[in-house]
Amino acid sequence: MNYYACSFSNPDNEVLKDMFMELLGTIGFDSFMDTEDGFEAYCQESALDETELDEILRMEQFANVSLLKKELIPDQDWNATWEASYDPVIINELCRIRAPFHKVEGTYKYDLVIEPKMSFGTAHHETTSQIIELMLQSEFSGLNVLDMGSGTGVLAILAKKLGSAMTVAIDNDEWAYRNAIDNIRLNDENEIVVELGDATSLNDRQFDVILANINRNILLRDMKEYVKSLVENGRIFFSGFYEEDLVLIQNEAERLGLKYVNHVTKNNWTAAVFVK
Repeated sequence: MNYYACSFSNPDNEVLKDMFMELLGTIGFDSFMDTEDGFEAYCQESALDETELDEILRMEQFANVSLLKKELIPDQDWNATWEASYDPVIINELCRIRAPFHKVEGTYKYDLVIEPKMSFGTAHHETTSQIIELMLQSEFSGLNVLDMGSGTGVLAILAKKLGSAMTVAIDNDEWAYRNAIDNIRLNDENEIVVELGDATSLNDRQFDVILANINRNILLRDMKEYVKSLVENGRIFFSGFYEEDLVLIQNEAERLGLKYVNHVTKNNWTAAVFVK
């Protein structure tokens, strides 16, 4: 089938970007990839409705978003196309995240297979790669882990490969929920529990480690619920915010009784660890 590849400039922040992509998903766009200038979105030729796309672009909150390019891509071997533009991600020479179609070259202690339906679920984006970097420095063996806002499930899968016990992945998006289930099967980590929900569905369940790679506003809004579900001396990993927002995250965390441990920053994106 033929596809349209549409290149867009980025919205003003990650929250708006998530909203914009979600709206694109409602009009037929099914794959997304970050680029240097913004991101690309893919839609089957028969599904694209120019009027609906224009309506989204005219929304006030997306005033700074532009359609940079629209290209019709003829029917082709889409796995070959992905392979040409989508490389495996290797973190600290310990963890490789690859697609099912990638050639398996070399060996890594932790080898994860993630279907590349959305590139920011495969550790190409700093928010994911940084939290993985912090996870690789931490202990997970025998611990109960929550992956909140799990997306493709990559963090829950890594936690399990790092030796976690009960592992729960929760996302409020049905596509992400289904995608996580698929990726968990690809990695033979079928003990991971996947749930469709949000912070209100935690019901004070207790976890030794909580992974929350979402965005600043949701982290600040829901942090109190995470803290309720974190055992004493438990650790929580936050990611999905800019370096200048770390002070906001830290202030709220400390107000709720958490203690700052450390953080990493790359291209202004930041991930941080706190302990209860």
